[in-house]
Amino acid sequence: MFDLQEFIKNAFAEDIGDGDHTTLCCIPEDAMGCSVLIIKEEGIVAGVRVALEVFKAFDPELQTTVFIEDGTKVKPGDIVFETRGRIRSLLQTERLMLNIMQHMSGIATTTQRYVQRLEGLHTRVIDTRKTTPGMRMLDKEAVVLGGGSNHRIGLYDMILLKDNHIDFAGGIQAAIERCHQYLKEKGKEGMKIEIEVRNLDELQQVLEVGGVNRIMLDNFSPELTREAVKMIDGRFETESSGGITIDTLRNYAECGVDFISVGALTHSVKGLDMSFKAKM
Repeated sequence: MFDLQEFIKNAFAEDIGDGDHTTLCCIPEDAMGCSVLIIKEEGIVAGVRVALEVFKAFDPELQTTVFIEDGTKVKPGDIVFETRGRIRSLLQTERLMLNIMQHMSGIATTTQRYVQRLEGLHTRVIDTRKTTPGMRMLDKEAVVLGGGSNHRIGLYDMILLKDNHIDFAGGIQAAIERCHQYLKEKGKEGMKIEIEVRNLDELQQVLEVGGVNRIMLDNFSPELTREAVKMIDGRFETESSGGITIDTLRNYAECGVDFISVGALTHSVKGLDMSFKAKM
């Protein structure tokens, strides 16, 4: 499982190496100062909680006053927090803190845009496993801060029978039957099962076999999605996936699906612009 402290430790080792020689050569060891985190574009701020852990891990004597909490809408000029302490510590923690906060805030901001498109509908936007290696838990935390929901965390907490699993297993019925046999043998009968279908014929097979919790309609058009939802008729949870953009999102949601999974929430977001500047 994700260990935030170990992540921070490794990130500092990657960034600082045998020393921040720029800071060490020109800033006296006992020099004290204050820096403020300034927002430079509109969005949703995320990562404040993690920033505090970054400061604490590097220098427990740094003192931070938080003015804006995670999940809050921000605009240019807003000051999220100010941190006081050794200037050397402020300079050496700056980049790691900003990298995390810009990335998480970009995800939260993007997620909220998707969520707003679904106002008035019951459909929920969920993320995928298309996350930054080593930062998955932070990526998924940011999705929630933006108003979205998490799909499975990894390969260990939910069964998702995708096209390759089904093809290699020998078909839909074989894949589902093997799945249940495995879960019974491992004492994991309570684990949720989702299965992907590529067309209405595969959907009909799943409806005949049963034994799943959710059906993923992969790369369906809105028209086929509407027909599929009608066929399923509330017997299973439904999820749309595959190439759905912010412009087509509502069209799919209006078909009545319960979830829409969007890899773009995490795999290609732009970081939210912000800076950590000396307060003089």
